[in-house]
Amino acid sequence: MTGYRWVAGRLCTAWEGRAWHARRMKKWIVRFGGLYVYNLVVLLVIGLIVPGVSVGWGVIWASIVLTAATLWIKPLITKWFTGASQKSAGQRTKAGETVVRLGLVFVVELIVWVLVVWLSGVNVHNWLWGYLLPPLFLLLGWAIYAAIDDKVEARADAVSD
Repeated sequence: MTGYRWVAGRLCTAWEGRAWHARRMKKWIVRFGGLYVYNLVVLLVIGLIVPGVSVGWGVIWASIVLTAATLWIKPLITKWFTGASQKSAGQRTKAGETVVRLGLVFVVELIVWVLVVWLSGVNVHNWLWGYLLPPLFLLLGWAIYAAIDDKVEARADAVSD
């Protein structure tokens, strides 16, 4: 069976395998690009609204860091924290479980924000305004992005074809 190999759980010719990988890579590039532009806007808004944060030209690199953290690091941290909190979920009331979930979401956003500040040119001047308020803006921004994600990717995919 020369020229055949397993790709995504099925036997394909070499050309079909390359085409499948190209489509998958294109989808990731489109997703990364759309999220990058959206994160760029969110970071600029944070820089304009929050008095303790200045983004400047570092927003370009900060958006790359934020996008990478959103796609790869945030899901890992969320999975780890959620798994740890599920161990004691039976001991909490429904309201307590809601508080724990909201707290976990905020902690994940805070970790992502700290990574962005440390790995980019974003300057933070005040603990309250610079570290505790921006994760709330990120949370709001990502909630909006989750609502429009499919439309953004479809439009970007149509433009890239």
